[in-house]
Amino acid sequence: MKYAIITGASRGLGEAIAKRLLQEQIAVISVSRTENEDLKSFANQKGLTYKHHSCNLALENEVQEVFLDIAHYIFENTPEEIYLFNNAGVIEPIHIVGNLEQAPVIRNIQVNLIAPILLTNLFFQKAGLTSTKVVAINITSGAANRPIEGWSIYCSAKAGLNMFTQTAALEQAEKNPNNKIIAFSPGVMDTDMQETIRSSSKDAFKELERFKELKENNKLLRAETVGDALVDLVLNGEPESGRIYTINELI
Repeated sequence: MKYAIITGASRGLGEAIAKRLLQEQIAVISVSRTENEDLKSFANQKGLTYKHHSCNLALENEVQEVFLDIAHYIFENTPEEIYLFNNAGVIEPIHIVGNLEQAPVIRNIQVNLIAPILLTNLFFQKAGLTSTKVVAINITSGAANRPIEGWSIYCSAKAGLNMFTQTAALEQAEKNPNNKIIAFSPGVMDTDMQETIRSSSKDAFKELERFKELKENNKLLRAETVGDALVDLVLNGEPESGRIYTINELI
């Protein structure tokens, strides 16, 4: 059986990816602080394999405990292939340097960068002991490629995630070419993260009005559209390991 682990599957892009993968008869393991009851009901009604694990990705010990359990469950079932969607992300803190608070800075780096590194490391390590293929998909952002005032931490974390993706791909090409790792920039979607951005202040985020206009002019992408495009690439395309894809390439 094929398994997909999706962090941040309770809403937005993660929810869209999870539902599509369930429709493709792939076993889904959802990881988020709260469970999406609609996903659970959908899987139960269709008789599909679905499990949820509650986890706060900002807490290193919790991440280690939960994902060791997930890895044990998957590998004891002799998986054919594993898809790891490192989707969970946080935008906060939105503020200029000099006005940042320590706790949200650390949480941002933990969720956006450290957790994907730890999870990818774990599943590449476990796969190295078997013949299982692992495909890691890191959800990145266009913010990785340009400085945005008020987003110094988010930009930095996503830039780090891109470099990790490219470096890990080089390593796996030599060590275990069966494994792949890519990054995917989903564009500006109509999600809760966008609501958080729009609720920030002009003093903290210089581009605030532009993001409000995107919503007002119905220019935000639907999470389902983006999720389908990504899943089509992963399942039906030939994703190039180490490549950073953008939604504009896929739709």
